[in-house]
Amino acid sequence: MSAFPSAEARAAARVLVVGDLMLDRYWFGEVERISPEAPVPVVRVSVSEDRLGGAANVARNVAALGGQVTLVGIVGRDEVAQTLSTLSAEAGIKTRFVNDETVPTTMKMRVLGRQQQLLRVDFEKTPTEAAQAEIAAQVIEALPHHEVLVLSDYAKGVLGQVEPIIARARALGCIVLVDPKGDDYGRYRGASLVTPNRAEMREAVGAWRDEDDLSARAQRLREALGLQALLVTRSEQGMTLYTAEGRDHVEAQAREVFDVSGAGDTVIATLALMQAVGLDLHAAMRWANLAGAVVVGKLGTSTVTPAELGG
Repeated sequence: MSAFPSAEARAAARVLVVGDLMLDRYWFGEVERISPEAPVPVVRVSVSEDRLGGAANVARNVAALGGQVTLVGIVGRDEVAQTLSTLSAEAGIKTRFVNDETVPTTMKMRVLGRQQQLLRVDFEKTPTEAAQAEIAAQVIEALPHHEVLVLSDYAKGVLGQVEPIIARARALGCIVLVDPKGDDYGRYRGASLVTPNRAEMREAVGAWRDEDDLSARAQRLREALGLQALLVTRSEQGMTLYTAEGRDHVEAQAREVFDVSGAGDTVIATLALMQAVGLDLHAAMRWANLAGAVVVGKLGTSTVTPAELGG
């Protein structure tokens, strides 16, 4: 595997992350009895914790690895938006948030008892078209100052007008990485790389019989969308990169899986940083594979550090 980039190289890398912002709120407690009101456990909450989620977690991972990162997304005018701003600043993330007073800032609230998730409550609403248009304007203004653009799509509506963003980024020579959602990949036409996981790939191209069939379907999708590459992340089966030169596969790192929440964020953040410092996709995939293996051993949306990757 290639050498881990130096701190100086990482500090010079500039990544622009755009997508669905979320706050991951965790309530931790003990479960000692069942409620008399309904057959559900009673959690006596002792600790609460807020973490950056969605596109914000991608940006947090870039910053944790030592890169410069700017985050663009939509927030409401509420306490959750203020918390996102505070956490982003603490993580060293520059922000260009668009305010939409018609929506709550997206939040996923998780209740855990004895380290086991018992309940998740989501607060979300699709933003207005005007807010989506403002996102495109903010991104186009920021693009000239970044080498890599990451589009983190969680299907919450922020990337409803993604096509002009990709077109402008490619015109400027910016590398465009997409973490996709849904089955309409035509929206990502012209991107440099799209990174579906196994389930998302199946949704996009249908079930495959074997590796040859998967390769054929992946290459057809890549060519139809005009992508430089397609990277399928496959959990315990590792990652497979499809380019015009063919197929490149890396096996999963043998580690204990504790929580897969946010693993895709870590993978695409690592890919983005490695591309920004000049590594090719094959080398970047191997570092991203290692980063993903580290982060699934942690609880909740988390980051990896250069030290954990041997840097």
